[in-house]
Amino acid sequence: MSIFLSSDKKYIYIDENGQMIYNKFTEKFFGGDIMHKIKVTVIRKARYDDLIEKYENPIEHACDMEEGAVFYCEGWQKPAGFCDSAWESISPFVMTLAHGGENFYDGWMKNPKSAMISCNDGFRPVSFLIEVCD
Repeated sequence: MSIFLSSDKKYIYIDENGQMIYNKFTEKFFGGDIMHKIKVTVIRKARYDDLIEKYENPIEHACDMEEGAVFYCEGWQKPAGFCDSAWESISPFVMTLAHGGENFYDGWMKNPKSAMISCNDGFRPVSFLIEVCD
């Protein structure tokens, strides 16, 4: 069994076949072949030029995400063309939803089978809507 520690120090336990068996986000156990297809939509891109000017060294190629872009996820696999850094931010939520988890943070989202998560770029954050397809 593997243990994945998410950025907020919550644990997700994975068996030897890559299946999630316990998720501390929702405090639920999972079993069998639960696997939902997940849709990730780029909702908004922000850019903070004042912070970039003050703190960031010049970057030639910072972000390729475009508002309205849609990606589909099959379990834990990062979709082709998806930003590596953004994937690190959203993947715990993708995996939780893919394996049947829902209702993050006790009713935070109107749709309990969704999450709105931003990447960890403080200069040009991108917001993603993550939702179960079925």
